[in-house]
Amino acid sequence: MSNPFAWIAEPLDSNQPAKKFFNLNKLGDARYGRLPFSIRVLLEAAIRNCDEFLVKKEDVENILDWHVMQSKNVEVPFNPARVILQDLTGVPAVVDFAAMRDAVKKLGGDPEKINPICPADLVIDHSIQVDFNRRSDSLQKNQELEFERNKERFEFLKWGSQAFHNMKIIPPGSGIVHQVNLEYLARVVFDQNGYYYPDSLVGTDSHTTMIDGLGVLGWGVGGIEAEAVMLGQPISMVLPKVIGYKLMGNPHPLVTSTDIVLTVTKHLRQVGVVGQFVEFFGPGVAQLSIADRATIANMCPEYGATAAFFPVDEVSIRYLIQTGRDEEKIKHIKNYLLAVGMFRDFNNSAQDPDFTQVVELDLHTVVPCCSGPKRPQDKVAVSEMKKDFETCLGAKQGFKGFSIAPDRHSDRVKFVHSGSDFELTHGSVVIAAITSCTNTSNPSVMLGAGLLAKKAVDAGLTVKPYIKTSLSPGSGVVTYYLRESGVMPYLAQLGFDVVGYGCMTCIGNSGPLPEPVAEAITQGDLIAVGVLSGNRNFEGRIHPNTRANYLASPPLVIAYAIAGTVRIDFEKEPLGVNAEGKEIFLKDLWPTRDEIQAVEHQYVIPGMFKEVYQKIETVNESWNALDTPSDKLYTWNPKSTYIKSPPFFENLTLELQPPKSIVDAYVLLNLGDSVTTDHISPAGNIARNSPAARYLTSRSLTPREFNSYGSRRGNDAVMVRGTFANIRLSNKFINKQAPQTIHFPSGETLDVYDAAERYKQAGHPLIVLTGKEYGSGSSRDWAAKGPFLLGIKAILAESYERIHRSNLVGMGVIPLQYLPGEDAESLGLTGRERYTIVIPEELAPRMNVQIKLDTGKTFQAIMRFDTDVELTYFRNGGILNYMIRKMAS
Repeated sequence: MSNPFAWIAEPLDSNQPAKKFFNLNKLGDARYGRLPFSIRVLLEAAIRNCDEFLVKKEDVENILDWHVMQSKNVEVPFNPARVILQDLTGVPAVVDFAAMRDAVKKLGGDPEKINPICPADLVIDHSIQVDFNRRSDSLQKNQELEFERNKERFEFLKWGSQAFHNMKIIPPGSGIVHQVNLEYLARVVFDQNGYYYPDSLVGTDSHTTMIDGLGVLGWGVGGIEAEAVMLGQPISMVLPKVIGYKLMGNPHPLVTSTDIVLTVTKHLRQVGVVGQFVEFFGPGVAQLSIADRATIANMCPEYGATAAFFPVDEVSIRYLIQTGRDEEKIKHIKNYLLAVGMFRDFNNSAQDPDFTQVVELDLHTVVPCCSGPKRPQDKVAVSEMKKDFETCLGAKQGFKGFSIAPDRHSDRVKFVHSGSDFELTHGSVVIAAITSCTNTSNPSVMLGAGLLAKKAVDAGLTVKPYIKTSLSPGSGVVTYYLRESGVMPYLAQLGFDVVGYGCMTCIGNSGPLPEPVAEAITQGDLIAVGVLSGNRNFEGRIHPNTRANYLASPPLVIAYAIAGTVRIDFEKEPLGVNAEGKEIFLKDLWPTRDEIQAVEHQYVIPGMFKEVYQKIETVNESWNALDTPSDKLYTWNPKSTYIKSPPFFENLTLELQPPKSIVDAYVLLNLGDSVTTDHISPAGNIARNSPAARYLTSRSLTPREFNSYGSRRGNDAVMVRGTFANIRLSNKFINKQAPQTIHFPSGETLDVYDAAERYKQAGHPLIVLTGKEYGSGSSRDWAAKGPFLLGIKAILAESYERIHRSNLVGMGVIPLQYLPGEDAESLGLTGRERYTIVIPEELAPRMNVQIKLDTGKTFQAIMRFDTDVELTYFRNGGILNYMIRKMAS
């Protein structure tokens, strides 16, 4: 059907009449000028894609009427301009696409209908690990190992880039997905099919929001949902509230963007912005570079919002020029955004739109800080770090406690490393990593780290050789300007050599610690510390031996590496003592904002970006040499332990089967609050005594060849065995942290997978009981696929993280939520009962359903299918089944 809003389309430039845009100002609707800028992007997409089928005039009216509808739980469709993926989530997506082609063919359809309609970019950045560091050849060695471990996955991805249209793959060794997106992939305004329209995206990584800092609306979704978008389906979303975050004042000269984002994270966690957009405004925004804004937008998942939007302004345009974008395109970008009312002047308060709520931050109040030891929202001022850590040591086990007895706080363990004697104690730093797109995308903090390193080396300071130091930039541009500015040799002298271009330590690919260090930590049961410039520090994520992990700016990472401990007050205690016995304090080394900006202005130039990115798709010779088949249907190798056809579609028929009640289900796990996707589906190392290790051993692999769970996401046999395999899993059925549970029919304590298999063989359905914020953390589709394959039919939680709930919906697992004011404790649930969940024939969004226990007790819970579209997916057994039926019919 034709678009009912076609009448508002007009040429942007009278000299190019064939290139049009939808001029929203021609609607003549005063409501448009009061909408938050982020909502204007949703409106434009709805108007441009309006077909009275997937997107209706009623949807457009609901968005225009945002001021009223934002509080009414109204569902609206959104067609993003593109999709972005990284390889850990991209491999399972391409596996699903390949399996969907097989399923469509089996059902009598055309398999080549399964093809991305929406442009997709996939950046390979999650596979490289810090196996080698503190060597001149660390980068080469780590990249060689990356290819050795992942050759099969990379061959599969290269096949996908050739077999599927509209899919671009950025090879390994190029950088981190969100930084490559910011510096290269972002269009800001699309010029496609004869129309200009705002760039927007969804991504299979929760930190997709980083691109919001450039004025491109984007957020993370589940891999399953992203696949539907790639196949041309709009996202169905509840029209969000928009929190206006007003920034005022100027940051203190010694404060970094990292300090600002950790302050914002804690503040917005306290405000409560889950499921909402945050839009930044006020004169303080004009003081922030795009890199600063991108750092703040990157950590959006940590403060719980869906998006963290900075509209495009003059600073954005200057960034496009700085990063070497095409001048003609930049001109069209600005002209389009001005014409459509989406170009911002943060110093002009008359432009300020309406918001659901306004909160404020004076940037001058921000102080240097870290976050930890177990959560990114737990901000600690640097001046309080020593005291805070020592309080955490003795505090009750929890987010801010380790339950170490007072008489053990000074325990020390001696060890020998490379022929020299050292000792560790609680608080000793054993990992110091400048890592993650959160910070490596920001020249100010990277050059700040380099200048601090130079001053430290000149002052005669060193880093102890057993500390695992590393520098993993988010793009080759970083190495370029660090080298050109002359600070790279000083970073290397302190142990911060470039070890690879990828996420590395930030996602747990930190590699092994030196054996004597790991043994000393284990022997003394020490609370050893990792300090990283990343965005997440959940327990068990960074390294199994670092139970305390702190997020910090790159300069602070170097400072704590030199100090060797977090039990230091930098204001009163020296960072170190040089060879002459002189005490050196951090204040003597810390570069000012003016120092940093002078170096940045001189060395971060457009030519660097052009040189790095013009050859990004061809520079990796190992990738170029990969030989891949040209078949449109993938030939599955039964011997492969990386790529396997998943069992999701084995019994799929064209006819719908009505949903059935869940009868007499056992509880597989009884969990608490803040269970993360790392707990549910870890990405890190495969423990040698785990079900996944036993499976790989049965396939004749040695432990050295196990690789990580993240790298094995193309193989369901490994991933289902890795579900709930995190060593830090706290299950109330057993009195320790372990990936185990009780199999109630036998009373045995088993690994979670083994218990689930026994239940499955006996024909028993399963559920999980859990608390608040279930599924927080990375947007990991296997955290939904794994439970589905274990036989888990429903989750009963107090609340859900947004992306994870949608992933459960996408797999047909029912997300149930306790009624307000109720939880397992108030209802007297032990988890040892058997549960019958009554699913009625007539279903409605967010309806209450009855749950009956074998004890005779009954209660109600909310079935968290929030929209009619989600109910459609559930009736089909999940979103992929729905798409296959649609394509095959």
